[in-house]
Amino acid sequence: MAAAQKIKVGIVGATGYTGVELLRLLALHPDVEVSVITSRGEAGVHIADYFPSLRGVYDLAFQAPDEADLSQCEAVFFATPHGVAMKEASALLEKGVRGGDLSADFRLQDVPVWEKWYKHTHSSTDILREAVYGLCEMNHDAIRKARLIAVPGCYPTCVSLPLLPLLKAGILQAGKPLIADCKSGVSGAGRGASVANLFCEAGDNFKAYGVAGHRHLPEIKQTINQLQSGVAEHLVFVPHLTPMIRGMHATTYVHLQENIDPHQLLSNFYRNSKFVDVMPYGATPETRSVRGANICRISVQQAPESDVWVLMSVQDNLVKGAAGQAIQNLNIMFGFAEDAGLQALSLLP
Repeated sequence: MAAAQKIKVGIVGATGYTGVELLRLLALHPDVEVSVITSRGEAGVHIADYFPSLRGVYDLAFQAPDEADLSQCEAVFFATPHGVAMKEASALLEKGVRGGDLSADFRLQDVPVWEKWYKHTHSSTDILREAVYGLCEMNHDAIRKARLIAVPGCYPTCVSLPLLPLLKAGILQAGKPLIADCKSGVSGAGRGASVANLFCEAGDNFKAYGVAGHRHLPEIKQTINQLQSGVAEHLVFVPHLTPMIRGMHATTYVHLQENIDPHQLLSNFYRNSKFVDVMPYGATPETRSVRGANICRISVQQAPESDVWVLMSVQDNLVKGAAGQAIQNLNIMFGFAEDAGLQALSLLP
């Protein structure tokens, strides 16, 4: 029997960290051929000259977005800054190309809220209505039928996955504080030059940021509101920058209804999940245990002499928090094995 033909995939804005992570993972995908990569600043540059890690893997050069024929692709990923996908995705959808946007252009369904947090006018409200929020463990069936996927942000993924079973069961206490205390490696800020991300600034240092308001706050609230009322308005989300390249840790403090065993609930919910690992009760997950892999590890403990439960979750912000989750969405959309291209184990040390 002849082997099934691979689908062609394009990557718009392939020079950033999520772009190269897509390229790394898709190189081993049995059902995908990356055929087009674009970059305004690096048009004409061979991929091996820009990313030496990909020497001998791809024979591609970056193309200017205006010159690239993305219509030849079955699917296109946008690994671009906010505001790009909303301008270009509609034309591709009209040509039958399915899309996955790794920016925030289609994550929030409330347009005024999006415009408040991202300081832009949303120019694609027509296709926004059909965009599916790509938290795979939450919207699997809708993803399978979707033309356009809004790939979730890294913090919202790390915070939402341990909350998802609890929210679906409706067991968070309304009116009680819900606190998400989160830490991320420096790669979460992207590849652009910034004084705050210089080695001498980020190394040997630890700090909170976005305390007065982070763009991922309304995204987390949107997920909570879809599943349980009376909870999101009490969410406190504080991100921190840690002196590591990749990795993310979320410690979320919740109040639950009485006589509930959250560990058993999470274990049952994710029993058959390939990419969410619920650890034994009392365990503490480490960021290094997920480095390079498309997995979120979760643990549950009850705070001593308290009614507060502590949910801890770790993921690689560039994989399960971005490129890996985008490919997981692609696999669901096209009916591939959900772990196709995503079977790499975590790197240790």
